[in-house]
Amino acid sequence: MIRTLVVDDDFRVSAIHAAYVARVPGFEVVGQRAGVAAAVDAVAELTPDLLLLDVYLPDGSGLEVLRTLTAAGTGGRPDALVITAARDTASVRAAMQLGATGYLVKPFGFAALAERLDGYRELRERMAALDDEGGEHGQAEVDALFSAVRPATLPAVPAKGHSAPTLSVVLAAVRGEPGDLSASQVAERTGVSRATAQRYLSYLVREGLVRLELRYGSTGRPEHRYRVAARR
Repeated sequence: MIRTLVVDDDFRVSAIHAAYVARVPGFEVVGQRAGVAAAVDAVAELTPDLLLLDVYLPDGSGLEVLRTLTAAGTGGRPDALVITAARDTASVRAAMQLGATGYLVKPFGFAALAERLDGYRELRERMAALDDEGGEHGQAEVDALFSAVRPATLPAVPAKGHSAPTLSVVLAAVRGEPGDLSASQVAERTGVSRATAQRYLSYLVREGLVRLELRYGSTGRPEHRYRVAARR
């Protein structure tokens, strides 16, 4: 499990984000903090793997958490996904310079956060696999690492007959499942009809965001199953 610490000054927003994290397979929330000093102390106490880090905190910038932990030089500094309403270039640049794995602008829904968390989990898995292989790696392996945390976004303008909100909901349902789902199960999770779920799933398969798998039963007729497509 990827141990996650949520750092946000608004306790209601913090609780929502913690609930989002808990819904993503492979992640657990180990704590919630509302300030720079409290977050630094919590890192030492709870040893999280990942920070969901707001910029606007009552006792300073959330980016100071990363600066403080980096300056301490103790090693094992957690990774950080910055989640904030700060849209200025200085904040984005600082987050990049401090090694944040991503920058997600508020407000956002579960699907957007789940996509970033899925990418981060994939990054950790790919790095662990490369560590096991040892030695040096080629450009393809390096490109795969960087692409893992790059969100695979939906088309800006969906094809005719498809709405962006429904696409996001259907994609979030597939991404929120560690295994695969049938169209009927996606319909149950999203509240759309099975026919609508099937149509949107087929579209997501064509766009390369969802993978179709066939499961053969005793009747010989294959069942269509869907899972999130691996990033390339």
